[in-house]
Amino acid sequence: MQRFVDFTERSQGRERLLRATQYTCMLLGYVLQRQAEKEELVLKLKQLEASMSSGRKMFRLGNTVHALVAARRTTQLPDVVPRVCLTASNLTRALYFVCDTVLWLKSVGLQPDIDVPKWRNWATKCYYFSLLMNLARDWYEVSWRLEQAVQEGKMKENSSWDKRNHELNGLKCDGVHGFFLLLFQILKNHPPLVLDMVKNLCDLTGPLDTLGIYKTNPGVIGFCGLLSSLVGILTLASPHLKLK
Repeated sequence: MQRFVDFTERSQGRERLLRATQYTCMLLGYVLQRQAEKEELVLKLKQLEASMSSGRKMFRLGNTVHALVAARRTTQLPDVVPRVCLTASNLTRALYFVCDTVLWLKSVGLQPDIDVPKWRNWATKCYYFSLLMNLARDWYEVSWRLEQAVQEGKMKENSSWDKRNHELNGLKCDGVHGFFLLLFQILKNHPPLVLDMVKNLCDLTGPLDTLGIYKTNPGVIGFCGLLSSLVGILTLASPHLKLK
């Protein structure tokens, strides 16, 4: 109970709970929309979804500063690929939060003359690019670990390997079957990397649909958004599962 209280005391924790609720409403609304007797319930779900979206925008006010601070921190990373990918991701995420704030000002009536489609398109593009940079970093991490595993597999004379590396050495990256066995073993041994990849891939469905790159439906977006939200809640509640 105390962990739940600590979680909900943070604005980031409350925002993720609202996000999970928003995408749950979207998913349920899509599932029930073909049932005529559920029309009133679907309408209520859409209203709740809109309320959750507005609430999330309030919790995200000020996140531009957080993203800029994160970008400054990632410029100090020693490895060039994660440094470039994460810095670019944080900078474009900061731009996304700027657009998001402008849209919030429009929604509450403080700036009625804002061109909503234009700002929403900019926000989506920034979010999309940020996710691509995160996925590029994830793929780099996977590639680096694959290369390390293959090199360790060739070092037969080293007798001080730990159990996990010993398992990796037993797998050779020969052919498609060996490659996928090795990939599976690496992902199994690095849960934070798996969770980060799942979250980024799920988040990608929304921008792909909005930008017309790959059209889908609210059911898929709702399911992927809910899964991504649950992963976000898990990594926030258990920081050791967050990819460093």
